[in-house]
Amino acid sequence: MPETLAGERIAKVIARAGLASRREAEKLIEAGRVSVNGKKIDSPALNVTPTDKVVVDGKPLEAPEPARIWLYHKPTGLVTTHKDEQGRPTIYDNLPEDMPRVMSIGRLDLNSEGLLLLTNDGAVKRQLELPSTGWLRKYRVRVKGAVKDEMLEPLRQGITVEGERFQPMIVSFDRQQGANAWLTVGLREGKNREIRRAMEAIGLTVNRLIRVSYGPFQLGQLKSGEVEELRRKVIRDQLGLDGEETPRGRGPQVRRKPDDKRGPEGKRKRSPTDKRGTEGTRGLAGKRGPAPEGKRGPAGKRGPGDKRGPADRPKPPRGGKPGGPARKR
Repeated sequence: MPETLAGERIAKVIARAGLASRREAEKLIEAGRVSVNGKKIDSPALNVTPTDKVVVDGKPLEAPEPARIWLYHKPTGLVTTHKDEQGRPTIYDNLPEDMPRVMSIGRLDLNSEGLLLLTNDGAVKRQLELPSTGWLRKYRVRVKGAVKDEMLEPLRQGITVEGERFQPMIVSFDRQQGANAWLTVGLREGKNREIRRAMEAIGLTVNRLIRVSYGPFQLGQLKSGEVEELRRKVIRDQLGLDGEETPRGRGPQVRRKPDDKRGPEGKRKRSPTDKRGTEGTRGLAGKRGPAPEGKRGPAGKRGPGDKRGPADRPKPPRGGKPGGPARKR
């Protein structure tokens, strides 16, 4: 049995430090821009430990920060890449200046909009992009033409377009709106322009495409161009990641209108008349916690807020009036 090498692959370590994705890190290594313990390397087939000194482009590799994830509402007209060969504006040109270096989890094409996840951790990016995670991505899709539900059946069964097989999609017809129709589409893989190409194959043209969710993460009320960082607890709960309770530094705060009365955690403040306790707030799935107890005083006596009618009052002892002696048998 071969001996297990200690440490982690050098490309993975560079990716976890947020310097590049794993694939980009491998290119840096092959270009001779990485050295380990003073020796330049040209192959990513190397394991390193925390005691090894890794240098990239002459700068020591910093210790990795805890994994962080941001929700970003991508507008149309931006490409999801760090540098575009055609000189088109990218999502990174549109992010707040105080954002750290981040990578996109998956992509949205130039004319698509909606939820895009960003992370500082290459391992998280890889984990969430793998088809094996099985996370459902939902889209609101507007198509040109009159739609009948039976037209969508090939998409539900799985369709082959130009020799490429697309897995079955979850498709529902929402409504016809003049010359256009709105659909909701769910898929678990996400090949290049998959929805647009699949719709064209059944005679429909997509003229608007909005991603509204990626697994458990929702676009919600996030406005176009806004960025919002997920709380550490949410990342732990959804991804099973360990780490510090709060990441180093603060991410950019979502820009909201002055009349949006949200607290520092992004939750709306309750009015003074809202009597709900912490157990009565809504959870991630929108469900309320346990209902508050009835307004009874001590020993079960009714208080002034108990407005029960006669039918709700306790029945008298069998065979007698309330407070009177029980009837003899």
